[in-house]
Amino acid sequence: MSGAQEPHHVVAGGVGQGVGQHGLGPHVIGQRVVVRRVVRGETGPSGGPALTDLLGTCVAWGDGVCVVQPAAGAPVTIPLGDIVSGKPVPPRPSVRDRVPARDAQVLGCALFADLETEPLGDWVLRRSPTATARRANSVLAFGPTGLADQESDDVAHEQVVAFYDNAGQRPIAAVLPDSAESSLFEQRGWVPESDDADTVFQVSAVATVARALRAAAPPDVDVLLDDLDPQAVASVLVDGTQVAAGVAAFDRDWVGFRSIEVSPEHRRRGLGLAVMGALLDWGAERGATTAYLQVLGDNDPALALYAQLGFREHHRYRYLTRP
Repeated sequence: MSGAQEPHHVVAGGVGQGVGQHGLGPHVIGQRVVVRRVVRGETGPSGGPALTDLLGTCVAWGDGVCVVQPAAGAPVTIPLGDIVSGKPVPPRPSVRDRVPARDAQVLGCALFADLETEPLGDWVLRRSPTATARRANSVLAFGPTGLADQESDDVAHEQVVAFYDNAGQRPIAAVLPDSAESSLFEQRGWVPESDDADTVFQVSAVATVARALRAAAPPDVDVLLDDLDPQAVASVLVDGTQVAAGVAAFDRDWVGFRSIEVSPEHRRRGLGLAVMGALLDWGAERGATTAYLQVLGDNDPALALYAQLGFREHHRYRYLTRP
């Protein structure tokens, strides 16, 4: 289709007489839109023209018609005179974006091989005998406790404290910012665990990251991969010394990354990308379609790099602890 036209307006005397106007036009090409249109030859319940709605992506506008591609089926060509109303609508969130933050965090438990977990209602108590990461040694308190007791908040708080006290660890809670769970702990005197910024949980499609890694052209180096199913450890050696390494874990169809590190004297050579590429291939071979990682919200260089690889924010959270 051709011909640049201004946004279409319903005019008096047309099929849509008296309906009003809308802002559809060539500027919505490529966007997801909903279009209400007249069904010619059919009568509606009130005796007037029958109307129907169409949701899809506008793929063309011009020569007197609008072409909309629905999610399934063939494109639909709509004469501009048949359009009664319409507007752009936000893109439909991807399947991975619709996964609740709590469920995404539970998938991330696979990143720690010796992680011990214990349910506390709908919360998850997490402890690792070897890992020092906070997400391996904190209660995942995303959402209500789910406990039926009338004093469920007090009961949950006491059990969290007792669990980590018995393990000889400082109690830490992972909470969503400005959530009821954050208030629950803060009202009992808990404070930020550190001066760190909030942690950003990022996701992307495995295929998107794979394309970006190929475009980035990581160096042609030998990456050693130790398959510890459901985990894998990748490393790069120079003269027998490890200079880059990372860990990945697979659970269901998600592959996650942690501890992607490069020795300072070997940075800016793409070794981290090479490690990620090897780990991503390992996850893809097992059927992973979603990739995820976590990074501090003020780590601008890492955020910029991961954005180039196609990662985007899924949710943010923070850690609280007793003073």
